[in-house]
Amino acid sequence: MRSTMTATAILSVLLIAARTAAAAPGVPPPPPPPTPEGWEAFKISDKKKPTHYRLVQDGGRTVLHATAAASASGLTRLAGFSLAEHPIASWSWKVSRLVGSADNSRARTEDAPARLIFAFEGDKSKLAKLDQAALYISAKVYGREMPYATLMYIWASKAPVGAVIENPHTRRVQMVVASSGPAGVGAWQKLARNVLEDYRRAFREEPGRLLTYGVMSDTDNTGESVEAWYGEIEFQDSSAALRPRSTSIPASRSKPATK
Repeated sequence: MRSTMTATAILSVLLIAARTAAAAPGVPPPPPPPTPEGWEAFKISDKKKPTHYRLVQDGGRTVLHATAAASASGLTRLAGFSLAEHPIASWSWKVSRLVGSADNSRARTEDAPARLIFAFEGDKSKLAKLDQAALYISAKVYGREMPYATLMYIWASKAPVGAVIENPHTRRVQMVVASSGPAGVGAWQKLARNVLEDYRRAFREEPGRLLTYGVMSDTDNTGESVEAWYGEIEFQDSSAALRPRSTSIPASRSKPATK
């Protein structure tokens, strides 16, 4: 039997239970919701409405529930391990519906009900001038520097499973379709992908160090609404003769989110 070594992250988020009413003129908005220690909330832009995340019980287990309503934001975590040693990512997710008008190859409709995101280190000075310019413009527009390369797994509306879709804004973000179409909507899907091989296929080069991984549900471009649920994310190594191990992040250790 193939032995595995698993680095498991159970998404554990303590968020505000209910939406607050819009603040009156002159009244500062409520503080950002707390995130667990080791995780960070990230925004695409301060101009975009954030997606709401909270813990729920589903089928006897605690999972992360995302509600996106013309919004975009996510949660990310430092990797802390070598992707070369743990190349197989497995996870489970569920969505309430497709983002019907989404087309991930077009900027105006580039949304997904569920995403798993991996950010990689690399030498940006070796990139083509056009790619360097895209990263520079992104930093100026969105107020944060993009990583050298970002690989995403998405639930697409129409594109086939396994398809690689280039982000319409930059070639440094590549999307691999992990789930597609209405089949399985409303039910849990258990998935596994070789991140190392998918990176090579998408970027046609060897990956640098894995910096972070995370999740995001977004409908900011289409203006639609969708719900998604995320289970555990596991990273496996088939050659290690160790039992799988897992770690959880208790809600009591949560800390305020930072922009």
